[in-house]
Amino acid sequence: METLKVSSKSNPNSVAGAIAGALGKEPMVELQAIGAGAVNQAVKAVAVARRFLNESGKDIGMIPGFVDIEIGGEKRTGISIKVFVVGEENESSSEEK
Repeated sequence: METLKVSSKSNPNSVAGAIAGALGKEPMVELQAIGAGAVNQAVKAVAVARRFLNESGKDIGMIPGFVDIEIGGEKRTGISIKVFVVGEENESSSEEK
């Protein structure tokens, strides 16, 4: 599973394109964000990616969670958002909820 790091300065449209591209190759992609601004950009990116993918007849879902990330030798708690295609051949990922 591909992991995308999102910051408060990330462009939601660019992250959405990366999400759509990753979901074309794999059944699930993970976004990681630390801080309110980064989480905001990540959620916006999921919404934009959903719009991109709806045009091709696909829909996506997401599972939020927490993740411990080490930055500069210091552990930080971040938000993990796992994004997956709903339906199709991806039924196995819905079991991971």
